[in-house]
Parts: sequence; structure tokens; C-alpha cells
Amino acid sequence: MGLKEKKAARDFQENNLEDLKKKVFDAAKFEFEIEIDWDSLSVDNYAHLYSQTWTQIYFEPMIIAFSKMCADNFSQEAIQDDLKKVVIQNIGDISNANKYSSYSNGVLTLNHSSIANAENQIEDRAKALQDTVENAL
Repeated sequence: MGLKEKKAARDFQENNLEDLKKKVFDAAKFEFEIEIDWDSLSVDNYAHLYSQTWTQIYFEPMIIAFSKMCADNFSQEAIQDDLKKVVIQNIGDISNANKYSSYSNGVLTLNHSSIANAENQIEDRAKALQDTVENAL
């Protein structure tokens, strides 16, 4: 990861992250830890896309899925009782929505290429995330 990538990652953290986390927490109706593996998300020569693709790949699907999953009190409470943390990473450059998420021991992991299929699979990733959590609970 070069200087451009480091700067773009820092800019995302300083200018986008808190607002996106607030939207996720508002959708879920509770807060939880969000752990981000910045090094794995940072892909050389794509720094100019980070704010767009990271939002579309990781945060927009979470906002959609949590707003659907937590729409009723019973489901929202079940998720809140179990979910402790969300881990965001790019290990293995997965670009298929069906392999986007996993859930174990209160940890929801979103593992996806940080640049591939950004805007054309938002709904697919949201559905996969929702299915993952609902099937685990």
C-alpha cells in the first residue's frame, strides 16, 4: 500500500466512516463494534475509488439488511442479544455476493473484494447478509 492508498484510507476514516456507522446503527436500532482491516481493503492503484466502493460494498448492504432485519421488535432484540461485532475485510478477493458474509459466535464477517462488483450487487450483498444472520439465529 502506497502513499495514495494510505491517504485515501485515512480520508475515508475521517470524512465518511462516522456518518456511515451512524446510518448502520440507526438501521439496526443499536450499536456494536465495527472492526475494519484497512490494509486488506486498500488495493494498489484504486485509491480514487475507495469512498465509493467501500460504501457500496460494505456499508450500503448493511444499512439495507439491518433496516429489514430489525424492522420488528422481536427480530431486532434477537439480533441485538447475539451480535457483538462486524468485521470488514478483503481476504481472498471474493467478488460473489453469495460468499459475502459469515456469522459465528456473535461476529458477522463481511469479506469481499473492496473494488469488484461495487454498485451492481448492493442488493445481492444485502440479501446475503440478511440470510446469513437470520439463518444463524
